[in-house]
Amino acid sequence: MSARRRIEGYAIVSTDGMIADASGVMPEALKNAADQRFLSAELDRAAALAHGRHSHEGHASSPGRRRLILTRRIAALEPDADLPNAMLWNPAGASFDEACAALGVPAGVVAVIGGPEVYRLFLEVGYDAFHLSRAGRVALPGGLPLFAGRAERSPEETLALFGLRPDAERVLDEAAAVTLTTWRKRSAGRRPLS
Repeated sequence: MSARRRIEGYAIVSTDGMIADASGVMPEALKNAADQRFLSAELDRAAALAHGRHSHEGHASSPGRRRLILTRRIAALEPDADLPNAMLWNPAGASFDEACAALGVPAGVVAVIGGPEVYRLFLEVGYDAFHLSRAGRVALPGGLPLFAGRAERSPEETLALFGLRPDAERVLDEAAAVTLTTWRKRSAGRRPLS
């Protein structure tokens, strides 16, 4: 992967680590204005977004953003017929570097915005940073975990297992108990957090 390209994940989770309810829908209770402002500003600086077919940020700037839409419905890569700035990408048929080249993204931040399978795939590709917001007053029992196939671990445990370490927690919305912690790739020679 290019040293000039960075992969950064963005998600807000419930107290129990879920990004959607049991039906796969992100409930209104998990949406927070302060978190949305943070996300929108971050996505405005990104060179491209990566997400699944059912994920979308829904901001005013959305139509102009370049994006990789992950799908198993194609063999490798093809332009999205509905979105002129988007490339459909099947990771089984093309590498991340090939997908970025097809989209015309040689450098910059690729912002990963979901869903669970996409977040899990980029654990393997390698996040440079993951911006994890937590809605401290929302629980979604039986919901969709942040990382597919890792429901037995909290998002924080998973990020630590994949070599990221947390910065200090920030409060985004005190009244709603919404916090943000950025997890960053450990530098060489650092020991894992216990």
